[in-house]
Amino acid sequence: MSDYLTTAVDIAREAGALVAELFRQPVEVHYKRRSDLVTTADRRSEALIVERLSAKFPDHGIVAEEGGGHAAASEYCWYVDPLDGTTNFAHGFPVFCVTLGLARKGDVVAGVVYDPIRNELYTAERGAGAYLNGERLHVSSTDKLSECLVATGFPPFATNHDLNIQFYIRFTETTHGVRRAGSAALDLCSVAAGRFEGFWELKLNPWDKAAGSLLVTEAGGRMSDIHGRPFNVLGDEVFASNGLVHDQMLGVFSQILAQQGPSVPSTGAR
Repeated sequence: MSDYLTTAVDIAREAGALVAELFRQPVEVHYKRRSDLVTTADRRSEALIVERLSAKFPDHGIVAEEGGGHAAASEYCWYVDPLDGTTNFAHGFPVFCVTLGLARKGDVVAGVVYDPIRNELYTAERGAGAYLNGERLHVSSTDKLSECLVATGFPPFATNHDLNIQFYIRFTETTHGVRRAGSAALDLCSVAAGRFEGFWELKLNPWDKAAGSLLVTEAGGRMSDIHGRPFNVLGDEVFASNGLVHDQMLGVFSQILAQQGPSVPSTGAR
């Protein structure tokens, strides 16, 4: 592994251990806005990650969910979610992770997602493959939409839940089912690991998807938005698949968007 990835792995493991320890303690919850939670674990994990990254790579920019990062003139920028799945964490539902993605000139080149409850460490570097606990990952070989298991999310700050519910219903009818586990980073990892054939979300921050997007492509999958346009880590939409059912899922998105007509709220894609 490169020095970037090795450092990210060490930091993710340390932050993950902290989050797992705090998970066993009473949770102090605050609200950034309605249904958008933040806990002491988020803040302590982010402070640790930002401190470690700043010490190792002082010239790199850091964009972190809770605002603890800093801008830099460097072509390198870290996208950090210190606790992806905060609502799950706050309710005692053990599906959450720590994720760090490094972008160079806007392209993600290294990423780590660590699930401390299952002790699953996902790593990827551009051009070097994706791995789970050191074992090479490959996306699913399923090529029929009717045989797929897919996933989505409904972030509390999105304004287009009505549209996503239409997608949810259609894919529930045309696949083996739709899962909504509450951690976008882990959903992307599940696509990379062949557990899901597809995942989409209409409003997702860069720290939620930077590392996971690289894991998908390095495992042989495909990334775009729901219109089939190239994936942009700074855009709102994300659509990941094993590649084999990508066009079939795009067809479903297209049909529903056409049926909704011009009254459909903008997805905010960029």
